[in-house]
Amino acid sequence: MRTRAPRRAVDGILLLDKPPGCTSNIALQRVKRLFQAAKAGHTGSLDPLATGMLPICLGQATKLSTWLLSADKTYRVALAIGARTDTGDADGTVVESSELVTLPLDLLRQVLPRFLGEQQQLPPMYSALKQGGRRLYELARAGVEVERAPRSVTIHEIAIEDPDPARPVLRIRCSKGTYIRTLVEDVARAAGRLAHVSALRRLAVEPFGESPMFTLEALEALAAARGLSGLDGLLLGPAQALAGWTEIRLGPADAFYLRQGSEVNSPRRDIPPGLVRLSDVSGNFLGIGELLPEGRIQPRRLFNWSAAGHAGRSVTVADSRVQ
Repeated sequence: MRTRAPRRAVDGILLLDKPPGCTSNIALQRVKRLFQAAKAGHTGSLDPLATGMLPICLGQATKLSTWLLSADKTYRVALAIGARTDTGDADGTVVESSELVTLPLDLLRQVLPRFLGEQQQLPPMYSALKQGGRRLYELARAGVEVERAPRSVTIHEIAIEDPDPARPVLRIRCSKGTYIRTLVEDVARAAGRLAHVSALRRLAVEPFGESPMFTLEALEALAAARGLSGLDGLLLGPAQALAGWTEIRLGPADAFYLRQGSEVNSPRRDIPPGLVRLSDVSGNFLGIGELLPEGRIQPRRLFNWSAAGHAGRSVTVADSRVQ
């Protein structure tokens, strides 16, 4: 009988370069096993066909998953002109085709501005949304199509990276909840064409930008060469998920009472009410708080570094990058 590797408390965020052909959960489980992590979760699924940035939260960093799920994202997508599939991508079955198999550059430029800004988007049937307790993709596979409520999404930027009329490539920066497959179909429809996603890569998840990502193969090679210490050197500190947030540093007494779940007075009066990043005087990350209008800080999501054996400081990846 094979002995299961022991699990350990390890905290941080890994920017995984998800490979094509596997689900986000399968990729997550492989990372979890490599790090021997007791707890792990990913933020924002990628379709099996898709590649690119999949932030993996380990240990207490999973407490930040909600905020990473809400982040803006950047994609590169290739369109296959001339056919629509049931899934909206190349993994599906063609359900409609057309003799118009190219999308001229001038026509593409004409329709793209219509999709900038806030808009309503209808989620595809092949999605993980639940309706009546079942995933939409489960209903779709059973041949059942149900009504879906449109969702509000925002397209911040659309740029043409490759004008190839048969396979144009777009770069898209968008809000959470945007279905790129649906956007591709809608853009093609506006141009009088049919299309589906032939390739999709997520380039960035805010606030990480286009930071270095690590493939599963690179992680396995590093684990073999340098063990867990080598893998741990790739992790970003959880506080880096909140880059750009206003930071409030608390003195020892206030930090102590905050850890007990109590409200404390803010040492700063120059910032508006809202969510803030909390640290102690040494810069160690404490968690997320809410600054109330009366100047009190209410704890929202706290980290227990003493239990996890981690100082909570950000970890640099510059010296541990795997090529």
